[in-house]
Amino acid sequence: MKTKIYSLLLALSVVPLFSQVGINTSTPTAALDVNGTLKIRDTPMTTALPGYEIMALNQGTFQVAKVDPQVIIDAATLASGTNTSVYSAKKTTGITLLSLGLFPTGFRAVNFLAAERLVGSAALFSDTDNTYTIPSDGTYNVGFTFRYGSGLQAAILTNTPGIGIFRNRAGVGTLIDSRSFSGLTVPLVLSLTISESTLNSLYNFQAGDKISFGLTGSSALDVGLLGASVGSFYIYKVSN
Repeated sequence: MKTKIYSLLLALSVVPLFSQVGINTSTPTAALDVNGTLKIRDTPMTTALPGYEIMALNQGTFQVAKVDPQVIIDAATLASGTNTSVYSAKKTTGITLLSLGLFPTGFRAVNFLAAERLVGSAALFSDTDNTYTIPSDGTYNVGFTFRYGSGLQAAILTNTPGIGIFRNRAGVGTLIDSRSFSGLTVPLVLSLTISESTLNSLYNFQAGDKISFGLTGSSALDVGLLGASVGSFYIYKVSN
């Protein structure tokens, strides 16, 4: 009898030493490590998610973990409809024109800032060079509008000033689109320049391209009128 009691005490004293139990494995790596299939005969059904958590399997470690249902909902929403390339900004004050060595003659970029973002991820825009960075290869819809001064000037400006979109691809600069401000002559009265213009089209870009929005023929522009100017742009990917 004493032998049996000693054996039982020994067995009980050993149990706490084994904090991990394995089924079909001699080297468990969790409190319960099942190397095989699992059957559950009866699982109650719930009609609402609040108060419940979902069990998920890590395909790398095969560990089961709890997941908040909202995480699943957010991931599904992101995968189904969120366009992470969307970005827009509008600048109404403090407009200056920036010049870089890559820019073609007469082109100067508007100093858009990340703080003037309307929608989109701040990570897509750099205040260092005032550019939007293309996140992935594809076709993008781009729009750029600029009103110089009041939008009307009392004379036809020389050097055909206007607006333009500039692309910097791995240090190679290209003016991919531009449009001049248009002129209007009123006989015997005066000539006007309609100094507001818009570009809106589809363009193919590569990941890492840097896009600048600015004015062409800038040498003809009166810097003093920039204080009353307004500029805005939007960009988003529409196709691979």
